[in-house]
Amino acid sequence: MTGTTAETSTEKHAAPAQAEHSFGIDIGGSGIKGAEVDLANGEFVGERLKIATPEKSTPEAVAKIVAQIVAEKNWESPVGITLPSVVKDQKVLSAANIDKSWIGVDAQELFAQYLDQPFVVLNDADAAGLAEVAYGDEVARTGSVIFLTLGTGIGSAFLLDGQLFPNTELGHMMVGDAEAEHQASSAVKEREDLKYKEWVKRLDRVLEEYEKLFNPHAFIIGGGISRKWEKWGDKLTTSTPVAPAQLRNRAGIVGAAMAAQQGLKP
Repeated sequence: MTGTTAETSTEKHAAPAQAEHSFGIDIGGSGIKGAEVDLANGEFVGERLKIATPEKSTPEAVAKIVAQIVAEKNWESPVGITLPSVVKDQKVLSAANIDKSWIGVDAQELFAQYLDQPFVVLNDADAAGLAEVAYGDEVARTGSVIFLTLGTGIGSAFLLDGQLFPNTELGHMMVGDAEAEHQASSAVKEREDLKYKEWVKRLDRVLEEYEKLFNPHAFIIGGGISRKWEKWGDKLTTSTPVAPAQLRNRAGIVGAAMAAQQGLKP
């Protein structure tokens, strides 16, 4: 049986007109999270709802939980949905940390069976990157930036002066003898019980490989582990500047909500 948790934004803001609100759902390997978002400031409106991702995370099982979150939040307007997948023309072309049966799924056909409102589906790291451009530090809007989400895997978004090149999958790039995310995701740190110093050495190796190939002006690191930036950020040695994401692990939901409002369809 799946469990639910709620999380509220740390800052309180007066609620603007409903037209400035949207709704985002971020599907991950361990949890499916949804919240109403105030697009004036990128903050959650009320509580975030999280439901554990089913052990067998098939398209139907996940879509039912998405519908459950929308229903529990009484949301009737457009919804943005992120997937840890390449999403092109609303077709799912990969499946990272979710069931492989997602590959080849028509996301429009799938979610239309479970949702009564309009929706858009996009890559999770792309959504997070767009949110960071809109609400984060100026560095995300300047020059060439590689935005990375460290979680169950490693998601990536390429940004050039704030514009997105969609569906990059740097987490699956080989670094030495293994994929980058199999070496330096936050899930690997937890699974192998690595100390921050040990884990940062691995992350440095991955960033240095990205640096050699793409020469970005900066890296921005998001995902849940970015909330603990002060414990590990100063241990990085890569020559390219690295900054923590300002939205931390809220970015996926916020970017999904932005996509719903703007009707973005990668």
